[in-house]
Amino acid sequence: MTEADLPLTTALHLPRVLEGALWAHARRDAPAECVGAIGGHVRPDGLHAHALYPLPNIAPDPARQYLADPGHLLRALRAMQAEGLSLVALYHSHPNGPATPSRTDTQLAAYSVPYLIADLRGGSLLGYSLPDGTAVDIVSDAG
Repeated sequence: MTEADLPLTTALHLPRVLEGALWAHARRDAPAECVGAIGGHVRPDGLHAHALYPLPNIAPDPARQYLADPGHLLRALRAMQAEGLSLVALYHSHPNGPATPSRTDTQLAAYSVPYLIADLRGGSLLGYSLPDGTAVDIVSDAG
């Protein structure tokens, strides 16, 4: 089963340890936006995250937008493949909130996976199918 077999609104199961690593990345990169990829498995009950791949933000204005370094993203995708994982989500932060997609986020969405946005000011982590903006449930898992 691949990501193309599931609707984009499928829930993302995110282990608490990975969620913690995502928040740590967002805090470490602030006041710039952080960006990263999440590798995992596509299953009938949703997307299951297993690995976080923080990426350098090379946007011209990193405090207001993100752009993942293409070389690092390619290496992350190759690492996922080598580990038997698929790209199941992308994430970035909004240091000053909110956890909703900006116009740039929507326009630049290029992958058919959920996009997670961490709002550092408000403390919320929300997921979206982009470019349409449909909410994606994030299920916090103990694993």
